[in-house]
This record gives sequence, structure tokens and C-alpha cells, in this order.
Amino acid sequence: MKSFSAEALRFLLVGGFNTAATYLLYLAALQLMPYRLAYTGAYAAGIVLSYALNTWFVFRAPWRWKRLMAYPLVYLLQYGLGLLCLSLLVERGWVSQELAPLAVVVITLPLTFLATRYLIKGKTP
Repeated sequence: MKSFSAEALRFLLVGGFNTAATYLLYLAALQLMPYRLAYTGAYAAGIVLSYALNTWFVFRAPWRWKRLMAYPLVYLLQYGLGLLCLSLLVERGWVSQELAPLAVVVITLPLTFLATRYLIKGKTP
């Protein structure tokens, strides 16, 4: 269980770093291209960076091209679940629309961690 909690902490650190890095990449790309292209490029780079950091640093697993190609499914799962949770929280009046995205992160983060771990390591804790 100690290994699992160490992975979870590294996952949070990598997520923060990845968010900052892709945001800076977006800002730099804005100097060269329209915002939609800058966002798309930074988002795609963020997926690859996230896979690399989660593979090597968080879960200490070997790089697999097949898993990299499947990795965007984690983001799709996170997005779908997040949108569902956001809708429920706001429509039921449980949380304001301004604060709901923060609640969504808290709700989806454990699932995102487990889905990422399973995809990269092929096993659950």
C-alpha cells in the first residue's frame, strides 16, 4: 500500500507539472499561430508528456507505443465522467457552476489515477 500512496503523490506532482508545462507551451505557440491551433498542439503535447512522465516517473514502467496510442482514452473517460458530474452538481443545485469544476476534479482524480495506472502497468492495486 505504501507504493500505491507514493504513486498517487507522484501522480499529483506530475499532473501539476504537466498542466504548467502545457500552459506555457500554449502561451508560446500563441506567438506563432491562432489560439485554436495553439491549444490543440499544446493539448496533444500534454497527452504525450503526461504518458511519458506517468510511465517513467509515477509508475516506473517501460514505454509501450501501443499503450501510448490508447492513452487518450483516459482523457476521454475523464472528460465524459467530468461532464456528467458537472451537470449533476449544477442541475441538482448541489454546487454552484463556478465551484462545480473544482468538485469535478476531486471526484474524477481517483478514477483518472486508477485508469492511468491500469493502462500503464496493466494491473490494479
